[in-house]
Amino acid sequence: PAADVKLGESPCIKCGQCSAHCPVGAIYENDQTSLIWDALMKEGPDAKTCVVQIAPAVRVALGEAFGLPPGTELTGKIYTALRRLGFDAVFDTNFSADLTIMEEGTEFVHRLTAALKGGENGLLQATIDRSLPLITSCCPAWVDYMEKYYSDMIPNFSTAKSPQQMMGAMIKTYWAAKANVDPAKIYSVSIMPCTAKKFENSRDEHMFSSGFQDVDVSITTRELARMIKQAGIDFLELPDSEPDSPLGPYSGAGAIFGATGGVMEAALRTAHFLVTGKELEEVEFTAVRGLSGIKEATVHIDNIELRVAAAHQMGNIATVLEQVRKARAEGRETPWHFIEVMACRGGCIGGGGQPYGANDEVRKLRMRGIYDHDEECEYRCSHNNPFIKQVYEEFLEKPGSHKAHELLHTKYKERPLYLK
Repeated sequence: PAADVKLGESPCIKCGQCSAHCPVGAIYENDQTSLIWDALMKEGPDAKTCVVQIAPAVRVALGEAFGLPPGTELTGKIYTALRRLGFDAVFDTNFSADLTIMEEGTEFVHRLTAALKGGENGLLQATIDRSLPLITSCCPAWVDYMEKYYSDMIPNFSTAKSPQQMMGAMIKTYWAAKANVDPAKIYSVSIMPCTAKKFENSRDEHMFSSGFQDVDVSITTRELARMIKQAGIDFLELPDSEPDSPLGPYSGAGAIFGATGGVMEAALRTAHFLVTGKELEEVEFTAVRGLSGIKEATVHIDNIELRVAAAHQMGNIATVLEQVRKARAEGRETPWHFIEVMACRGGCIGGGGQPYGANDEVRKLRMRGIYDHDEECEYRCSHNNPFIKQVYEEFLEKPGSHKAHELLHTKYKERPLYLK
């Protein structure tokens, strides 16, 4: 950056796209694999219970580091590899994506219902009050961007934590109690397609709600590939295995979080059920799929007409947000009720921590792998995942409960463009 400002002091949003596309490899992520090796190898009184979670987009990109085509879905092999590396428990961020949908979907329905109860001008008032549109918050690079450039929209943000952070909180509370493990002895690792997740897990905004840091360290898909190779594991010959329960099994809705439009689609599948009490006959919302920079759709749920949008990449995101700002300034109703935002092109499948060489053909193949995986899942909607039902019955009580808010929700704050 100019003016003698260090990169860490600049308006960088930590998305990692510079590292993914640097033509000479001069920029790369902060490699934290040594921290994990140290934790895995500790013995005696200093020994840790090492647990790990993997994000939706990792499973359709990791194979590229081992010579496989983009989009090859390798979930079962990744579980096995993580156990071979020495992890004591292997969970799946797809599960906590389902959890995010339950919390975020409930939040959206509550905001929308409150606006509709306001009568003819209810939606206009919701625009002015900034309760609508609800904007997704699971992309930490986008959160950082919003806090720096669009802090006036903080009230529009969903308070639901990202799937990574929800999983971390559940591991150190619910799972720790069930497994009879001291949460202070848990070392929680996440495997993410994203460099900004390294920033997210150290935020002080309610990311220690379990009494401990929700996630201790986050590494990228590239770092996981290096660990597997360092361990001498013949990855392609590994048998498939299953995740550990109850924080492992997931629905197809959780799986599609890794693609632009996926969070929106997953949320609509469950929002329909929350509003009508009925299951969708057709769960696929193709209007929000694909690589168009801004995707818009009108969705009818009962007698409610929902206007939604999904945007990825910063230029497209700014276009959408400026339209919301303009509507509010002119006293008009928001163009959309629900907006999904992802910083990277294609969403998490194109994240800054994914294997090098991504172009649109690669992104499309990774997306295809995610949607194919969704179709293979026994359950396609988050609210139908029996393990999600279990954690609410045994621990969280219900979506949006006091306990759920304590553990699974967060807050945001305005951040300066330049650190002083």
